[in-house]
Amino acid sequence: MKQSVIRVDGANGLVGSDVPFYEFGDASAGPTVSLMAGVHGCEYAAMSGLRRFLDELDESTLRGRLRVIPIANLASFHSRTAFVVPHDGLNLNRCFPGRADGSFTERLAFALFEEAIRTADFHIDMHSGDQVEALEPFSIYDASSVEEQSRTLGVSYGLPYLLRSAQSESPIAGTSSAAASQIGIPSITAEAGGRGLIDDASVQAHVDGVRRALSHLGVLAETTAPIRTPVELSHWVWLRSAGSGWWASSVEAGEEVGAGAIVGTVTSLDGREVREVTTPEAGIPLFLTTSPAVEENGLLLGLGIR
Repeated sequence: MKQSVIRVDGANGLVGSDVPFYEFGDASAGPTVSLMAGVHGCEYAAMSGLRRFLDELDESTLRGRLRVIPIANLASFHSRTAFVVPHDGLNLNRCFPGRADGSFTERLAFALFEEAIRTADFHIDMHSGDQVEALEPFSIYDASSVEEQSRTLGVSYGLPYLLRSAQSESPIAGTSSAAASQIGIPSITAEAGGRGLIDDASVQAHVDGVRRALSHLGVLAETTAPIRTPVELSHWVWLRSAGSGWWASSVEAGEEVGAGAIVGTVTSLDGREVREVTTPEAGIPLFLTTSPAVEENGLLLGLGIR
């Protein structure tokens, strides 16, 4: 194992950051795979899964190289800040591939991408539901010139749902996996766990997923982790609140719903106005906001569509 840091200079007088970075194995023996967790600093199940995988790894068994960032967003991790980086209020997972001369978060994205991801043959970004998100495990791959390789990588990770994301239709942009795919690196984002909790099943889902993916790539020997065929989703729709108020979901993550189904209500804080939230299409809520507090245009849930 080789240990180093990825150094990110501060911007506008803010303190910089040194992100721990590890390399395992030998690039001459097989593919180089980038593994990253902690892009959102409170998504602990994914971080714990990567830590457990590394604790159990016998480096001598690798047929290739791993480039590993266990906690990409240390500023959010230490401050327990959900979604955004406290330095500038930006979401790191909307800023890749970053900017060398940008704000702190853009510089962080740039440094991570250039030093850990750009030189890899494959990339896996490990996530969970943040502090106020319930989540049904799923993986995402992006429409690109390498999307079939990304898709098979997502299948090998083995989470229940696999979503194809086309840049022109996606409600999000700037993810590390999308940025990597756009330069020809097959990549996925893998999501398991939620509400900022560390539950063993979600942690193990990530451990098994990494093992299956690396076995699929030939970097590790064949694994005994059980394999499931995911339900494949063509796209997703994010539902947002028409106004601020008290959000109450009437569905659970992973519960199939029909087109036009009522999935919850947003009630004004004085109780005088109740808005029903309905689905535009039939689908599966892959994640949903568990906090009652919601602002106008606040995110309520992400609906995966078959």
